[in-house]
Amino acid sequence: MKAFRYSIIVTVACLIAAYYWGLQTPAGGMAAVFLVIILGIMEVSLSFDNAVVNASVLKEMDAKWQQIFLTVGILIAVFGMRLVFPIVIVAVASGQGMGEVATMALQQPEQYAKYLEESHIGISAFGGMFLLLVFLYFMMDATKELHWLGAVEERLSRLGKLDAIEVMLALIVLFLLQGFLPLETAERLSLLVAGIGGVILYVAVSSLDSLFENEEEGAAMVNTAKRSGIAGFLYLEVLDASFSFDGVIGAFAITRDVVIIMLGLAIGAMFVRSLTVYLVNKGTLDEYVFLEHGAHWAIGALAGIMLASIVIHIPEVITGLIGVAFIVLALISSVRYKRREAGGLNEAG
Repeated sequence: MKAFRYSIIVTVACLIAAYYWGLQTPAGGMAAVFLVIILGIMEVSLSFDNAVVNASVLKEMDAKWQQIFLTVGILIAVFGMRLVFPIVIVAVASGQGMGEVATMALQQPEQYAKYLEESHIGISAFGGMFLLLVFLYFMMDATKELHWLGAVEERLSRLGKLDAIEVMLALIVLFLLQGFLPLETAERLSLLVAGIGGVILYVAVSSLDSLFENEEEGAAMVNTAKRSGIAGFLYLEVLDASFSFDGVIGAFAITRDVVIIMLGLAIGAMFVRSLTVYLVNKGTLDEYVFLEHGAHWAIGALAGIMLASIVIHIPEVITGLIGVAFIVLALISSVRYKRREAGGLNEAG
């Protein structure tokens, strides 16, 4: 329970805030509390795979950067990505100032939601391409020796021997979407620009550790940078941002009240952080060896869903269930793998 202590405190605070905010609306305090709980559950279900991938990065970071991720990182996640970033998107889309958009969000939530939904193509293309590269880079790691889905992952791993194959495949997917989806000319341009932006950001963030490399101390300096967590922290924040896009857009299907949305998503974000810490502290990824594989397959599915949602509405419950299904299947496979390994050791003994 220690890992979830702050999440429980934040949850109680958010529910109290939701109750008093709800008293100012016709729906009432208890209705607001119910909506916040639903949004929190939705956020956790959509981001469970995010927690697993976060843990795989966080376990390599030193204690200082782990703490920064849990303090500064949560502020960025809650206030930056769940509140400020949607306001920035609407401000750019509508040509209004951020102050005007913030006022619109509180006083004219329907209009605010309309502007945000009109930016859906760009948001989905940006987040979808970033997550697609997260999936491809893991699956096409030529040094990866353990494969969950056997022949499929083995073949993908072999392809990883080709330089920049992940970026090439991602760009091919983007150009195919841009060429064949039934979109207007302006929408195609938005899709292309946002998608390329997602690719550029992934390459930039994942390559940050190279800035610390020099000819004399290349490997040592890169390892130092990774241990200090500079590149890892930025990577985790961008990854969290990509996951949050889907949650923020989906939240408007439940309520138009941006305060309720922020409170509900804040609870979910806190529990995802706590779950990440729990996985690191318990060594869960080392014990359940296919968990990370399942999380990346879930991320690949989410990337596909985000890109498909450009033209097809896919309910958030389906997105969440697919992610949970991959995690559960990977967990079951990990348990079976442990039993086989244990059986082999016993026979050898």
